[in-house]
Amino acid sequence: MKVLFVYQKSESLISQHVNMLTDGLRQSATIDTADTVSAIRKAVKEQEPDIIHCHGCPSVSATRAILSAVNKGVRLVLTLHGQMEPWATDTSHKAPAIYWHKKLIHRAYAVILLGRLELTNFQHLGWNRRTEEIHNAVTTNTISGQEMCTATFAIYQKVMDSNTLELMDEPTARMLKAIIKIGIMGDRRWTVVLPSEDVNWRHLFLYAEHEHIRNYVDYGINILGLTVPNIDTMRIAAYFPDNYETPKPIREKVGDYKGKETDYLLRIIHQIRQKPLLLHLIELTRELYRDTVDDDQLAEGLAEKKLTAFTRSLMQVLDEQTALDEGYMPLPPADNRLTQQIRRQLENHLNIED
Repeated sequence: MKVLFVYQKSESLISQHVNMLTDGLRQSATIDTADTVSAIRKAVKEQEPDIIHCHGCPSVSATRAILSAVNKGVRLVLTLHGQMEPWATDTSHKAPAIYWHKKLIHRAYAVILLGRLELTNFQHLGWNRRTEEIHNAVTTNTISGQEMCTATFAIYQKVMDSNTLELMDEPTARMLKAIIKIGIMGDRRWTVVLPSEDVNWRHLFLYAEHEHIRNYVDYGINILGLTVPNIDTMRIAAYFPDNYETPKPIREKVGDYKGKETDYLLRIIHQIRQKPLLLHLIELTRELYRDTVDDDQLAEGLAEKKLTAFTRSLMQVLDEQTALDEGYMPLPPADNRLTQQIRRQLENHLNIED
């Protein structure tokens, strides 16, 4: 894990805080520091940090440099060194400087507050719900330097365990698709090509956990006879979007299957149009493999419900996500703007900025 500390070295207390973290985290992370715009840009380009940890409110130009890095995928953590206490956010006389950093605060994966008063005031503003309280070992004896470092690293790990789809490399994504296909079919005789490269199982399992498809993944792995690490994803903390809810089985949205396959499929597709979720795509794929599906009748029903265009785009996405065979698609797939919209919705489901 590579972390870039951004702070103003002229601020004595902040410098002491950063130095303590730098010394305490050397065994756990690769640490670099920057205190100017040019240094930030150089470090981002050359060091390619996973996380920028910004201490205090940066200048406007430094804020732009940080946001540029965030737009490229670097994850942001903020520690506001007293800038969120009531005296610092009082608007009775003029707009406080902190208000110019609202966008930066919103983009942070986590905001660390150094005390209860600052935390309470920040939460009242509602700018970012992903808050953490860690006392400052420089100014208080309620926490040791090592405890502060341990708590800070735990936040870094939580950041890197969030939205792992964004971090997932190509071999891991291919392995996930193959496992999902076998997990759906329940039979290893279906042709799947497994990647020969190393797979990041932590990313794969966490994504499966957060999309509530771990049962399909575990089943697929078992059928394939793969040897994988034992990762208890239920015990791993992560950050989620404000509107995130654990995906629930499609029947809880559309009702139970009652023997009319076409009607049931129409309800599923309509629900997916409202909010595409990987779990529901998997469940739809399972239904489309049933021998009782009447493709002509389903196509007519889709036309009546004005779902034809959406379903064609959805079939393309099912090919990409669950490896649905074209022979089981009620309509030919289409790759267009609507298809891209479905892809983005799936990709952004765990995105904290969505």
